[in-house]
Amino acid sequence: MKRLLIANRGEIACRIMRTAADMGIETVAVFSDADSGAPYVAQADQAVALGGNTPAESYLDIDKIVNAAELSGADAIHPGYGFLSERADFAQRVIGRGSDLCRAAP
Repeated sequence: MKRLLIANRGEIACRIMRTAADMGIETVAVFSDADSGAPYVAQADQAVALGGNTPAESYLDIDKIVNAAELSGADAIHPGYGFLSERADFAQRVIGRGSDLCRAAP
């Protein structure tokens, strides 16, 4: 794994990014319009705008997350906690892409 997209925000994303950096893994943040200036966005090696202001318009939109991973060249997605982490349809969608995105994240 070389590049990890974190499908979450805030302190959760920062913690995952710190661990990934310790492991030599590049990180990709995703962000809504409302979070564009958030510290976790600046902390990431790369950031992809999802658009929208609410979680439903951004962080919970499976298509946007998977497309952001592909656009950024991420070879894994960490769902964080909450949001998509407990949604089987998200996991199935990532696996169904038939790409490296189905690798386990740290």
